[in-house]
Amino acid sequence: MGKVSIGVNMEFVRHADKSFEWGVEKAAELGFEYVEPMVHWGRELLSEAGYFHSVSMLDDPYRIRRACEKAGVKLSGLSAHSPLGKPEISVEYLKQAVRFAAECGAPVVNTDEGPKAAWTSEDIDFALMHYTLQEVAFVAELRGVLIGLEPHQQYSKHPDGLDRIWGLVQSPVIGINFDTGNAYLAGQDEIAWLELVLDRLVHLHAKDISAQQSAQERGKVTGTAVGCACGDGVVDWAKVIGLCRKAPRDIVLSVECGTIDQAERSIRHLRSLL
Repeated sequence: MGKVSIGVNMEFVRHADKSFEWGVEKAAELGFEYVEPMVHWGRELLSEAGYFHSVSMLDDPYRIRRACEKAGVKLSGLSAHSPLGKPEISVEYLKQAVRFAAECGAPVVNTDEGPKAAWTSEDIDFALMHYTLQEVAFVAELRGVLIGLEPHQQYSKHPDGLDRIWGLVQSPVIGINFDTGNAYLAGQDEIAWLELVLDRLVHLHAKDISAQQSAQERGKVTGTAVGCACGDGVVDWAKVIGLCRKAPRDIVLSVECGTIDQAERSIRHLRSLL
């Protein structure tokens, strides 16, 4: 039986125009036990100026470790989304993310299939994803870092598609980072789907979807960047938590919302259920 804890994806401060370190301190102030930083390659103007939360993988990984230790929070994983079907982008990006995670102390690197190239067929896409995942798995296995595959794009918008991607490479480090909101918006029963992947679950994006967004987009999209506050939308969090408690691993519910206010309401609601 797994322990369920509450964390927050650093996207909750995306509109605060503050640095990564500021965001970590804010997460701790709100009471989150875990954070999920977003990393990028190269240099990005707003991040370098301290106006955005993403961290460059050209920085010292101990920047993340020190910020978390200072604030008294832990790492649930790294958000390192990169299109698996575009190996010219994703192979080196994800390998670097795995090495970065191992040094800063993040147990999981989360990614998804990403948008496909316009010219490729389904067979080509799966061959490319197979290549990417195998290259990344070689690096992750040596370091004990898990890869969390998230439902988000054209092939992973239903359980069979996500299972097919997960099954491309037989490796103990490849698991599922389930996103409740993406699953729901894709037109699926997110609770039933979560139950199907429970034995492979390594991380969970706690994303709720408002009734308004549901009415406008459900069945028309494969996911969304962030959701509303947990408890303000359509997802049954009591059922999500109940299932996660049956998972073989400890699971962090990493809240994925777009504002500090939503994060505060989310942790209040999830704590009431835990």
